[in-house]
Amino acid sequence: MKRRYLCRDDWMRVVRSDYRELQIEDDFTGYIALIQMHEVTEPLIKKYGDKELCIVDKHYSWLQQLPFHEHFAVTTMFDQDGEVIQWYIDITYENGLENDMPYMDDLFLDIVVLPTGEAFQKDQDELAWALEKHIITQQQYELAYQTFHDVLARIDEGNFPYFTMSEKQRNQLVNEVI
Repeated sequence: MKRRYLCRDDWMRVVRSDYRELQIEDDFTGYIALIQMHEVTEPLIKKYGDKELCIVDKHYSWLQQLPFHEHFAVTTMFDQDGEVIQWYIDITYENGLENDMPYMDDLFLDIVVLPTGEAFQKDQDELAWALEKHIITQQQYELAYQTFHDVLARIDEGNFPYFTMSEKQRNQLVNEVI
């Protein structure tokens, strides 16, 4: 498993940024965090189907939603105009707090959803590899797929509120006084 902290202070591509986080108990209980990128070594382009999307560049921002008591985390990626580029959902084993730093234990499976509603399933091969190499247990493998399918079903049913929360929460952190 990969433990990842929301602050992403080991991210070499982002040269200068602002980071804010806030523990909340309203739409969900957990942490929200915002990374506002001011300077990057180079843009990051990802390809989904026939679409190429820039997800990291100067003046872009990422809102991360880390709900406790769930087995996923959502990152909403915004362009320089504050428009949603994509939602990236990490399937996780655990979301928590270590040394006052919010983290997720990433279970490899991911879902990318575009504003058009198109969804892309990612990294099933990485999950299988992690099980084969005993990086995760059979129970964690099954939890990952159960959560993966549950999240996809909730998205299809229009019952995944994190997408609609993301803009409000981003604005909340942008306006938060440090």
